[in-house]
Amino acid sequence: MLRSIMRGLIACVLVFVAAEVSFAESCGSDAQTSASVAIKRENVGNQICPVSGENIGTGGMEPVTYEYEGKIYNFCCASCIDEFKKNPAKYIKIVEEEMKDN
Repeated sequence: MLRSIMRGLIACVLVFVAAEVSFAESCGSDAQTSASVAIKRENVGNQICPVSGENIGTGGMEPVTYEYEGKIYNFCCASCIDEFKKNPAKYIKIVEEEMKDN
């Protein structure tokens, strides 16, 4: 008698755990979808690299982008991103000045 009660109890626990895992996974994927929908990334549209001052896409280097605080900035090359990361505020100000002139 005690064994059948224990087996029933274990079966109930396993079913409950499986249901909870399934529910948690579905909530997690919904949360990720909602979060990715909520994050809007904006390409600022700069055509001049804020670090080197070069026009984007000229000089034979492959242009690259870098996202910072939800905004996508354009650079003439990957090494300029490293410099940007050292002082983003400085280079964002340069981009903002460029965009005012356009």
